[in-house]
Amino acid sequence: MSQGDERGYGGNEPAGHTDDAYSTLGGTRQTRTRLPRGGDEGDGYGRRPARNSRSLIMVVGVVVLLIAAIAFANQGGGGDTSGNGAEKATDAAGAGPTAATGTKPVQGRNGTIASGFAHDEQGAQSAAANYAVALGSAEMFDKDRRRDIAAAVYAPDVAAARQDDLDKVYSGQDFLTSIGLNPDGTAPEGLIFISRSNPIGAKVEKFVGDTASVAVWYSALFGLAGEGSKNPVSESWYTNTFELRWIDGDWKVTDFTQKDGPVPVGRDQAASPADEMADAVEQFGGFTYAR
Repeated sequence: MSQGDERGYGGNEPAGHTDDAYSTLGGTRQTRTRLPRGGDEGDGYGRRPARNSRSLIMVVGVVVLLIAAIAFANQGGGGDTSGNGAEKATDAAGAGPTAATGTKPVQGRNGTIASGFAHDEQGAQSAAANYAVALGSAEMFDKDRRRDIAAAVYAPDVAAARQDDLDKVYSGQDFLTSIGLNPDGTAPEGLIFISRSNPIGAKVEKFVGDTASVAVWYSALFGLAGEGSKNPVSESWYTNTFELRWIDGDWKVTDFTQKDGPVPVGRDQAASPADEMADAVEQFGGFTYAR
């Protein structure tokens, strides 16, 4: 999912088709170890030297780690992740693997947003994940960029109907003041406004021909980074469920709902200084998401 060589996304979006072969992780990998035989010196194998206790402990530790790694890898294998089978990977058996399948579902881009998603379940999940990023970005607070995003993400009739409502929400003085922005939606001098969604995974709730319902679980960073910020950058967790329709060769949003969580337990980590957070957001680019 890196920006470097995925999906033709300005050099980072993997272009591909739905008939590419899927690469799934499956089977049980075994390691054979040949041990030296004991016996006379003339049998071609020297007598096995005695190991001290420290060497034995190290060998046992490596073997345990190797077994655990193999078991962990095999947990993700074996399922049909193509979305074409009678049963989905999201059924009662558990969530489907989030590892790359080998299919490259995105062929182009619409401005800075990935486009050309595959007309299948994987393509719908990729579209929903990328649209969650776009709709949760700081660019939504800029009037011109907001309209570009709405046109790229929403179905044409929905984008036209919601444009005024989006303008009212993102341009409301009370709202902008409450999050520490200027009346024009820009950050105060010396501060950097951060609004970034980071998808963790996606699942298909329903898929019927040209319509799909896809849930995207993601974490969100939101706030003002910089010295003296009264709204420091904080993290929150949400799940957005997107209603998608296949229109003119791509998936488009017709509606979506949002709910809190699932929220993981926070680790005992100290928050980074304001300048470090601001530098990180400027230096680390976002991803194009593929299923």
